[in-house]
Amino acid sequence: MQSLISIPKFLIPKQKAGEEPMSFDFSNKIALITGSGRGIGKVTALHLAKLGADIVVNYLRKRSAAEETAREIEALGRQALIVKADISEPEEIDRLFDEIDQQFHGLDILVNNAASGYARPVMEQKVKGWDWTMNVNARAALFTSQRAVPLMQKRGSGAIVNVSSIGSARTLPDYVVIGASKSALEAVTRYCAVEFSRYNIVVNAVSPGIINTDALNYFSLGRDVMVQGAVNRTPAGRIVEPQDVANCIAFLCSPDACMIRGQVIVIDGGYMIAVT
Repeated sequence: MQSLISIPKFLIPKQKAGEEPMSFDFSNKIALITGSGRGIGKVTALHLAKLGADIVVNYLRKRSAAEETAREIEALGRQALIVKADISEPEEIDRLFDEIDQQFHGLDILVNNAASGYARPVMEQKVKGWDWTMNVNARAALFTSQRAVPLMQKRGSGAIVNVSSIGSARTLPDYVVIGASKSALEAVTRYCAVEFSRYNIVVNAVSPGIINTDALNYFSLGRDVMVQGAVNRTPAGRIVEPQDVANCIAFLCSPDACMIRGQVIVIDGGYMIAVT
């Protein structure tokens, strides 16, 4: 696909895949990233730690992965608090935030990253899968945000970033329940953005394109087919890396983004707008 507009070379950034951009200073900030033992969550946790934040590492099943993330954070000279919590359960959310309050006495950044879902066609979906997916991907963000507000008020301000998906607005194979949950998550983002502004809390969402992670193994098309198809369709010439998402999240948590509220920032290298 050839671009219809010629862009001068000196205007084209030389940033490579997954490269970290300009730095923000998050010194003395406390950040909770749900599902931060691996994938986007881990990369985001490490990125915010490099920028000076202390990190709450949340996980559900694989403690070894969470411990590895914590070790890497501590190697950067930052504090890491590991908390196992099933965010699909309100009682577990309460326990998570009680531990944060006890350890840090406040919170500056919440990244609702943890996600789950049943990747099946419409006719194979079950009520149990619907309830689980909605509870993890959408309901949890509402109630983690609720609990985050008083902790952020203690700090005078805060930022919440919800991790959505392009499947909220476009159909993807076997994605019906996950897509619906991400649409709900984006609605939660908008409502929280309006209501939390009075508390000096900025709320937005990011919507990454297809990323080559283990999650693709659960789709019927297969990981390799989905990745290659995304590469072929993406004007940027590559698929999104977790670091691309972490970079955008950091920006949305910075003072530079204070007038961006209730928005869903698509990070897909042009995948969604390309005409093929």
